[in-house]
Amino acid sequence: MKLVVIDPGHGGKDPGAVGNGLQEKDVALSIALKTDWYLNNYYKVNTLVTRYTDKDLSLQDRSKISNNKNADLFFSVHCNAFDGNAYGYEDYTYLTVGQATKSIRETFHNKVTEVLNKYNIRNRGMKTKNLAVLRETKASAILAETLFIDNVSDSNLLKNPSFIEDVARAYADGVASALNLEKKK
Repeated sequence: MKLVVIDPGHGGKDPGAVGNGLQEKDVALSIALKTDWYLNNYYKVNTLVTRYTDKDLSLQDRSKISNNKNADLFFSVHCNAFDGNAYGYEDYTYLTVGQATKSIRETFHNKVTEVLNKYNIRNRGMKTKNLAVLRETKASAILAETLFIDNVSDSNLLKNPSFIEDVARAYADGVASALNLEKKK
């Protein structure tokens, strides 16, 4: 069975991005745990979440967890921030990745686009960046920036339980489609 490592960004002393009464570490944990629940309840897969609570975890430790378990996919959940005016969704892979990772991310992104369209969210696209968890992880790795926490309209969605459920389900379905996971009966 395939193994997906789900990584809620930040945690503990590191709140990540903050805005409009939200902290990235809390939103990321909520989305990650719901994504984990959907994957385990609807698909034949093994999952491992890097943190189940609000705790400190280094970037190196996140990658090590994935590498030590020989994960098939490392999926990191985040929220973005810029200047209060930027908005929308984007996801990242490392600067240079193989065709397998490109295909996984494209399939994942296309599935997430369905929920973006439902909520009329700007799709900022598929991007690459030199981020430690993407660079240091041996498995195919995707980092999702779930909206801009410092933008009022985006943060209102991040406070909406229906949106959180929908985006977590889209993440789970995207991962499942990308890895060709079998559905549970």
